[in-house]
Amino acid sequence: MIVYDLLGREVKRLVNNEFKVAGNYTYDFNAASLSSGVYFYKLVLSSSNPINAGNYSETKRMVLLK
Repeated sequence: MIVYDLLGREVKRLVNNEFKVAGNYTYDFNAASLSSGVYFYKLVLSSSNPINAGNYSETKRMVLLK
């Protein structure tokens, strides 16, 4: 999971190529060094399962208010 600013620059990488089994996970995101504004976060998933092979990617908008 990667957080980008409005210009598309990467500002924080929360998860980097970690293998996880299916489930729910929580990550802390400390935005103290960022200014208020609009950011985007992108989650990319890859499946090595031959039955459900493929990739999934989703980008969402986030508004940071301080």
